[in-house]
Amino acid sequence: MTILAYFGAAIAEIAGCFGFWAWLRLGRTALWLVPAAASLCLFAYLLTLVEADQAGRAYAAYGGVYIAASLGWLWLIEGSRPDRWDLCGAAICLAGAAVIIWGPRGA
Repeated sequence: MTILAYFGAAIAEIAGCFGFWAWLRLGRTALWLVPAAASLCLFAYLLTLVEADQAGRAYAAYGGVYIAASLGWLWLIEGSRPDRWDLCGAAICLAGAAVIIWGPRGA
C-alpha cells in the first residue's frame, strides 16, 4: 500500500505542478489551474495514507519516489528520454527511499 500511495502521490503532484507550468510558462488558459489544484490536493491526501511513524520520514522517503516518477513523466509525457545519468541518479534516490521506508528501527 505504501508504494502505491507514493507513486499515486508522485503522479498527482507532478500533474498538479505541470498544470501550473502549462498556465504560466506555456500560455494555457487559467482553467488549467482548477485540475492542477485538485491534483495537488489529491497528492497531499495520498501521502497521509503512507504507513509511517512520522510525517517527516514519510515525506523524506517520498522524495526518492518523486524523482523517479518525474523522470517517467519526462519520458512519457514530455517525450524526452532520460539518459543513463538520470537513471543512475533515480536508482540511488530509490535506494535511499527504500532504506528510509524499510530500515530497521530501534527502540
